[in-house]
Amino acid sequence: MKVSDFNYDLPEELIAQTPIEKRDESRLMVLDRKEKTIENKTFKDILEYLEPGDCLVRNNTKVIPARLYGKKETGANIEFLLLKNIEGDIWESIVRPGNKLHNGTKVIFGDGILVAEILDVMPGGTRKIKFTYDGIFNEILDRIGLMPLPPYIHETLKEKDRYQTVYAKFDGSAAAPTAGLHFTDELLEKISEKGVDIANVTLHVGIGTFRPVKEDEVEKHDMHSEHFYIKKEDAEKINNAKKNGKRIIAVGTTSCRVLESIANEEGYVHEFEGDTKIFIYPGYKFKCLDALITNFHLPQSTLLMLVSALADREFILKAYNEAVKQRYRFFSFGDAMLIK
Repeated sequence: MKVSDFNYDLPEELIAQTPIEKRDESRLMVLDRKEKTIENKTFKDILEYLEPGDCLVRNNTKVIPARLYGKKETGANIEFLLLKNIEGDIWESIVRPGNKLHNGTKVIFGDGILVAEILDVMPGGTRKIKFTYDGIFNEILDRIGLMPLPPYIHETLKEKDRYQTVYAKFDGSAAAPTAGLHFTDELLEKISEKGVDIANVTLHVGIGTFRPVKEDEVEKHDMHSEHFYIKKEDAEKINNAKKNGKRIIAVGTTSCRVLESIANEEGYVHEFEGDTKIFIYPGYKFKCLDALITNFHLPQSTLLMLVSALADREFILKAYNEAVKQRYRFFSFGDAMLIK
């Protein structure tokens, strides 16, 4: 299967640079897999497509302000992008420029309130670093760190919380699970009132989600690893809906990947913590998932391959071309799609 089979033409002006004023007033394209129909709605209309007993599964990870600007002891400017907490105060990070950051080099941030020491060069050129500081690490990050917006967003984010879901809870992501950005507290309340169960998973999104597929053949791509966990009470909600013949609806590809990583052949899940490198592309048979809420994804990306596995590649590309024609907003701050 060729990576080029997942291409489409996107005018640059359709890449959303800023979030819409009201989260749930973004547009919603509804794809019916069985009938092969496309509807154009507003996101808050999602309520019409949810039924009592369904289980909505969302990712409650929280984005950390993972982009840091500091200086070497020589005065040279350095940029860090924190990728993953290895243990304690030791992190994996992208560093720029990295060619002169050797083991033992120190970088100072925020007039000395945070200091990083390079411990090792990791596979792929990232660095293992150790931070020293006084106080609470996350509070220091909040003071001096910036949100790690995707490379295709060139506007400055005026409010940090707009790159955060309203239900974000557990620190650890280098990128937002963006399908969840459309939900408001009020909309979630209405969903609960309708009798829809809401379950949480936690998957810390890595920056690898933005990395392009460099292979020509889809099957040769090596998927990045991401850490996740699901608690017992959330697994029980999912299994209860499955047992009663109701739908499991994932909010975003990250929630989908958790479900499909741990589900057995009957689609049931269990409490679990671990890492996943699951790569879902056409030909994959879904075990747990029945429907997906997602944003519009980059051409030739693993995320576009995932939605093409769920809804048929030709149908997805037809929908994407229709979205371009209808002037939908694309990517992280863009509009949404429901595949049912």
